[in-house]
Formats: sequence, structure tokens, C-alpha cells
Amino acid sequence: MWGAAIIGFGRYHYKYESNREGDFMRVGFSPRKANLVVYILPEYTDYSEILSRIGKHKKGKSCLYINKLADMAAKYPE
Repeated sequence: MWGAAIIGFGRYHYKYESNREGDFMRVGFSPRKANLVVYILPEYTDYSEILSRIGKHKKGKSCLYINKLADMAAKYPE
């Protein structure tokens, strides 16, 4: 667990040019009130082809926001 509401896997160490540094998860998941959030590896660049196959979503700098799992399931019906 990373805090009270994030399930995280793996660990990496980061250090900014300002010398601020710390540890964070490589990938994580959090069921927020507004949407489901998937935290993606910090080296995230362009996964647009993969993301085009998962249905409705929004992207942040290193986060993937999904309103509800049904939005994704609609793209892959049984």
C-alpha cells in the first residue's frame, strides 16, 4: 500500500535536478471517487496504440483515468 488508497507494485528511486529525491511505486491502482486511476511507470512515453484498445479514458503525465470498468468492457464484449 502506498498511503491509504493506492495499491502499488514495484519500487523505483527518483531524483530531480533540484536534488529532491524519494521512492515511489512503478505501477499502481487507486479507486478514487471521480474515477479509477492507474499510475504508470515514470518512463511512460507513448502507449497510444495500446490505449486506443481499452475504451474511454483520459491521460495525465503518468496516470491513466478510467471512469468505470464498463467503459473498458464495452470495447471488448464477451
